Amino acid sequence: MFAVIKTGGKQYTVAAEKEITVMSLPGEAGSQVVFNEVLALFDGATNTIGAPHVAGASVTGEIVEQARGPKVIAFKKRRRKNSKRKLGHRQDLTIVKITGIQPGA
Repeated sequence: MFAVIKTGGKQYTVAAEKEITVMSLPGEAGSQVVFNEVLALFDGATNTIGAPHVAGASVTGEIVEQARGPKVIAFKKRRRKNSKRKLGHRQDLTIVKITGIQPGA
């Protein structure tokens, strides 16, 4: 069984015991997190598509660690103008291990 969930403005395909990297979620490593925005559930025989969410369905996970993404450099240069700008950014991320999928009623 696997599901499609929405968190942080993005959609993720999840299954039990799978680790996903999502935008920063509050909580320490080892704490539980519940995703209630389940867009679709897929089992071997039955498929359930939400409109927009599957009623009563949820996905539970455990926070593995709070991490940071790779450094992204935004460098802009205007030729012959003696003008340049350099910015760096590292995104805060959360690594979550999916522990279970509860289908809707």
